[in-house]
Amino acid sequence: MVNVLDYKKENKELYSPKKIPEIINVPEMKFMAVDGKGDPNDKNGEFNEAIPILYSIQYTIKMSKKGKNIPDGYFDYVVPPLEGFWWVDDKKDIGNKSKYIWTVLIRLPEFVNKKTFEWACNEVVKKKKINTEKAKYIKIKEGLCVQCMHIGPFDEEPRTVKLMEKYMEENNLINDINKERWHHEIYLSDFRKVESSKVKTILRIPFKK
Repeated sequence: MVNVLDYKKENKELYSPKKIPEIINVPEMKFMAVDGKGDPNDKNGEFNEAIPILYSIQYTIKMSKKGKNIPDGYFDYVVPPLEGFWWVDDKKDIGNKSKYIWTVLIRLPEFVNKKTFEWACNEVVKKKKINTEKAKYIKIKEGLCVQCMHIGPFDEEPRTVKLMEKYMEENNLINDINKERWHHEIYLSDFRKVESSKVKTILRIPFKK
């Protein structure tokens, strides 16, 4: 049986947090990403336009094993979960989803370099007629964060965030969300298909001591 790498199993510390806050030091990883603004629930908004762009590129890379352009060092893998970084310019707008600024992204396997990413983008344009201009190849070293599993609707995340903030206060950790380190969510469930009460989302808040 051919081995297929599943990052959720390989890196359990990154993808299987408890329902109580914990500290994690997130290493540098490669991602494909799309930046945007606006309400993620808007069916015609930028967020819902970004998701198929990312998955189309990701599956083009994954299925390259069946073509003539197999990247150097290729290994088969389970496509990692969708992730999102979130920000608002003014804290008073936290409840106003139309003011959200975000980056939606999916982790890339280690063998993917910028050349492979650009090849995949071109293939998606050529074969699927999907515009990939907004997609970008980036490396992120998130560093020290408090993370916690949130189970339930996205609108109920504040209760989990409060738990995380209390943990930081009790451990003398300073919330370090700023214009370079954003609130982070990892979507373990397909929120388009799973009942909202059962949706699993990893929440991360960057901190400094």
